[in-house]
Amino acid sequence: MRVNLQGRSLLRIGDFAPAEILHVLDLSERLKREKRAGAEDRRLEGRNIALIFEKSSTRTRCAFEVAAADQGAHTTNIDSSGTHLGAKESMRDTARVLGRLYDGIEYRGHAHRSVQELALHSGVPVWNGLTDEHHPTQALADLMTMREHGSGDLAGVRLAFLGDASNNTAASLVMAAATMGMDVRVAAPRACWPGPSNRAEAEAAAAAAGGRVSVDEGIADAVAGCDFVYTDVWVSLGEPEKIWAERIEQLRPYQVNRSVMAATGNPRTRFLHCLPAFHDLETAVGRDIHERFGLDAMEVTDEVFDSDASIVFDQAENRMHTIKALMIATLTGE
Repeated sequence: MRVNLQGRSLLRIGDFAPAEILHVLDLSERLKREKRAGAEDRRLEGRNIALIFEKSSTRTRCAFEVAAADQGAHTTNIDSSGTHLGAKESMRDTARVLGRLYDGIEYRGHAHRSVQELALHSGVPVWNGLTDEHHPTQALADLMTMREHGSGDLAGVRLAFLGDASNNTAASLVMAAATMGMDVRVAAPRACWPGPSNRAEAEAAAAAAGGRVSVDEGIADAVAGCDFVYTDVWVSLGEPEKIWAERIEQLRPYQVNRSVMAATGNPRTRFLHCLPAFHDLETAVGRDIHERFGLDAMEVTDEVFDSDASIVFDQAENRMHTIKALMIATLTGE
């Protein structure tokens, strides 16, 4: 059955059925081969794309800009300092204006209702580059990377997520992996478990796809035999600094280190992280945490982050390929 995503928005990973996600992944892999061969067709020539960044970005912004440029599209970067967004003009009215000027809109910000308003009122495809609740474009890159470093079939792949499983990245990752029939194991302190509605949705998706989702506090069972170990920062972007001490106390046992990787019992286990990662003292945040708490690394140690098991930079590159595929699929129907 042919998949056609033309005109569709991606606000949360659950917006796409398994066949639709596979379609985007297949197109991503084809586009990656074309780019590396220098034989890329410009499918978005003449298109105009608005990139809204209420929250700052490195990988998402660069991925959208490069993907659009490769495909011949023009982009306009819009941030909170250069517009009336939310101050003098509602998101609804902004959507109705931008929809008349642009062929597609990316939004990265805080409230999920903002990206929903854009999609509801703009009349063009809208892509969620991150909200407080969801990060679907990251999840697409995660799936692509696991396909590349696995057998190519995601069904039955064993994925362990350690750390703060209540955040937006984890919500989208768990749902994406469950939708594809993977064996998803979450190890986190109870206070950092996925929200009840997100967990229920992921469990239902896993049951429909022949996978499973398990959530527990124990690390050993989660990582045993797994193919991939994934973690994320202990405090998400925009959260107040005052919660650092509490989160570090909660999550210190879930740091991905050499012992955790050895506990998988699988020499082919690969390490994933959506970045940025606090694995050394090369950042201001890392140095501050070291001074206050005596940690040389937080969610992952440098020896794991820079090991042969780490595929985090493949993952970062794949943000661009999957975003490119998403834009082409939803703007052209390819």
